[in-house]
Amino acid sequence: MKQDVLHLKSPVNWINDPNGFIYYKGKYHLFYQHFPYAPIWGTMHWGHAVSEDLVHWEHKKIALFPTKSYDRNGVFSGSAIEKDEKLYFYYSAVRYLEQDEENIHLSKNDQFETSQAMLISEDGEKFDNWNGKKQIIPVIRDEEIADARDTRDPKVWKEDEKYYMVLGSTYHGKQARVLIFESEDGENWNYKSQCRKETYGHTMECPDLFKIREQYIFVGSPMGIQNDGLEYANQSVCALAKFDVKAGELSLPDEYQMVDYGGDFYAPQSNLDKDGRRVMIAWMRMPKPVESKDGIQWTGMMCLPRVVGIKNGQVTFDVHPNVKENFEEIDLTKVVLKLKEKQPLWITTTLSEGEELEIGGYEIRLEDGAVVGNRGRVFADLEGYHVENQTPKVGKSAKLDIFVEENLIEIFVNDGQYVLSHVVYGLGDTLNGKIQKVRVLK
Repeated sequence: MKQDVLHLKSPVNWINDPNGFIYYKGKYHLFYQHFPYAPIWGTMHWGHAVSEDLVHWEHKKIALFPTKSYDRNGVFSGSAIEKDEKLYFYYSAVRYLEQDEENIHLSKNDQFETSQAMLISEDGEKFDNWNGKKQIIPVIRDEEIADARDTRDPKVWKEDEKYYMVLGSTYHGKQARVLIFESEDGENWNYKSQCRKETYGHTMECPDLFKIREQYIFVGSPMGIQNDGLEYANQSVCALAKFDVKAGELSLPDEYQMVDYGGDFYAPQSNLDKDGRRVMIAWMRMPKPVESKDGIQWTGMMCLPRVVGIKNGQVTFDVHPNVKENFEEIDLTKVVLKLKEKQPLWITTTLSEGEELEIGGYEIRLEDGAVVGNRGRVFADLEGYHVENQTPKVGKSAKLDIFVEENLIEIFVNDGQYVLSHVVYGLGDTLNGKIQKVRVLK
């Protein structure tokens, strides 16, 4: 099967959201939304990859696919937990009420409904799509509880001997809401509460709730929060939250921060690594396919694994230490050669106000105290997308860890204070500006 190093990429055709991310029996399992038939979005399956270190990935066979009336049009996003040495998978099951006659992989006029389902795997390698599925939360018809169409992406965890689920939803298509469900056994679920917020867009996707030490952190992907006429209106955010476990009630502040300031990052999912760190992986949205050397087209890749932390009341996202351990320093005179060879690089530097760095046509500068990334020269002349993004202000200087791959640049500012990631196309082999160290994969 196909193998990836550093970034998990689509093995063929289309991928999007990470699903079922978990460390289980000595391996990291990462599932993902996958349309195996073309490099565009279509009827969702769950692809599957495994890794021992979050750096070297091996793709496996497709894990979950539609087989039931309730999931006939897509096994949408979800999560996984370990229970009784088995893997319990939870996902959103989609059924079209009317399909597009010219493309059966699309619904007509967004006429579909969503329920929640599960599948239990004995070993994380075999998945009985025919006999192992169970619908656990039927389509919710009460609009005061949830939306029959847009209620999705179950994230499940265990706390205080009970199981909890967060679901993303919408209130009448105008206000995002997060639903809380509770279970004694992980199979039978009861609705507990909901949290609605006007500042979180019109619909919430891919909610996640977890603790760093004793502080709850909410991560979600609200739709429609960046409406400037350019892609993407849907973004991923995080906030310090309050969660009353006994009451099953979530409270969110009105304000939040971006998880990544590049705009392409979306639908993150987190879990604990083997050492107990909270690690996150997300989908990097790609507006056009890439053609590999063997002529296979693919669309979609994952960001580097990031460790979630809290510093000075702010959520931070630094690159996972396993990534750094797989690089070794090289002489600066060899950098251009490595760029020509399309080898992944880790560049470290510190920029002061007014200083710039150019990597293969991608430009980074510190301007008015903010780190700015500009991909205008390496974005295939695509229109309708942001080509320049910036972080909040960081001061008169900024320490940068820049990870460069052929189609993705990730800039970690001040050890994860902020991150700015950009998908790129046609990266060149030039390098200009102040650089302190350069490393390549071992």
